[in-house]
Amino acid sequence: MNDRQTKWIGPALLALVALAGLYLVFLLYVSGQTVVAGVALLVVALMVYVYTAPGAYSYRYLFPGVAGALIFVVFPMVYTIAIGFTNYSSKNLLEFDRATKYLLDETYQTEGLLFAMTVHREGSEYRLKLQNEEAGQAYITGPLALKKTERVVALATPAHAAEPLGGALELRDIIPLRDPMRAVVVKLPDGGELTMSGLREFAPVKKLYSKNPDGSLTNVQTQQIVRPNFTTGFYETAQGEQLAPGFKVGVGFDNFRRVLGDESIQQPFLRIFAWNVTFSFMSVLLTAAVGMFLAVLLNWEAIAGRNVYRMFLFLPYAVPGFISILVFKGLFNNNFGEINLILDQLFGVKPPWFTDPNLAKVMILIVNTWLGYPYMMVLCQGLIKSIPADLYEASALAGAGPLTNFFKITMPLILKPLMPLLISSFAFNFNNFVLISLLTNGRPDFLDTKIPAGETDILVSYTYRIAFGDSGQQFGLAAAISTVIFVMVAILSIVNLRMTKVNQQEAR
Repeated sequence: MNDRQTKWIGPALLALVALAGLYLVFLLYVSGQTVVAGVALLVVALMVYVYTAPGAYSYRYLFPGVAGALIFVVFPMVYTIAIGFTNYSSKNLLEFDRATKYLLDETYQTEGLLFAMTVHREGSEYRLKLQNEEAGQAYITGPLALKKTERVVALATPAHAAEPLGGALELRDIIPLRDPMRAVVVKLPDGGELTMSGLREFAPVKKLYSKNPDGSLTNVQTQQIVRPNFTTGFYETAQGEQLAPGFKVGVGFDNFRRVLGDESIQQPFLRIFAWNVTFSFMSVLLTAAVGMFLAVLLNWEAIAGRNVYRMFLFLPYAVPGFISILVFKGLFNNNFGEINLILDQLFGVKPPWFTDPNLAKVMILIVNTWLGYPYMMVLCQGLIKSIPADLYEASALAGAGPLTNFFKITMPLILKPLMPLLISSFAFNFNNFVLISLLTNGRPDFLDTKIPAGETDILVSYTYRIAFGDSGQQFGLAAAISTVIFVMVAILSIVNLRMTKVNQQEAR
């Protein structure tokens, strides 16, 4: 290729990426994700500006990283905080317009002609033939995929004007298609609608609700009026009966008030927070202690085969964490685990690791120490190598032993550069969801709480159970708890950093 041909590669590639981004924005907007679509459109616009404007040339290399941070870090954080100010839950999933449309699409069967139904295969799709011999009416729908259970409107044409059909399916072939067919609404040429009333029958239906000028809805069957309540997020009758589905509304600081003031949430929350801090602190302490001890030991030149030992001790870090956790879950099994079999043979005891709260916490700390010590060991080995050998030679001349060398030279010199990593390790373990979820799933549960919570739950797993588990999928409340956790971790990290600076200044 010559220079004229290669100079168009960059603009063409940019145009393709921009078109793909705009298509993604369109899909997000059509699916109802207006806020996400707006953020995606902003990123696409910034990309086009940065890579086309001469004045933004210096930002071209920074843009991918900044865009990634905005999309995958900043936006999810802001979006989660925003959800915490809403009533978003399994009962209030939709936006107001979509909830209104859902109710307006509801139908009920009315008296009228019943149509016998047959299903005819046409390639990978199907067509329905509806016929009432007494009235002399017969209709055929267009091709239907019959794969999804979402509402589908099928336009029907008179049978004499439609293409000839193949053989009708037997009943045993229709039964697997029952659920998708229930979602099909057949629209007749005269405007009437039919829905499935049996495996071989379609019946006429009418809209259940009609919309009034003031925004309320009228139930056509009962003439009852329902109005949207923008405080609770439901359409409600005059008697206060709520209609599903609900819709999302802003609730201000209600979720945060529940986190901080509701006794049913506050009681497990405080206990879980105390265990969360203890778990994070002990995990950092144990992994750092074991890692530092092994690093010092492997730095001893008198040990033969140090590289072999180093390789084997690093293996736990090379194995994927979730595999190690599941292996330990089997090893600690109360009845069949190897650990209990050995303890039974040696001491005649079988500790209930998963049912006793204290033993379950000890087990978690043992497993987390196993998973984390290799990382600390490697870090400490590198830091020990940076310590001048003259210090140890001077210490040997003074008659100091190994313990004196460790506490007076090694530990003070490696602890200072190690402190930021210990703080980040504390923050990681504070939100170590995978370990808790795979090993104990938060069990054993508290017996005196209304909202399900466990003795080994940490705040993030407790939040997960509220949002996606057996507490009603309260996404807004879970987002509020997540925001509180974020603030807590930020405060703890700032305090740790300031304490570290104070200690460093005092050491000087």
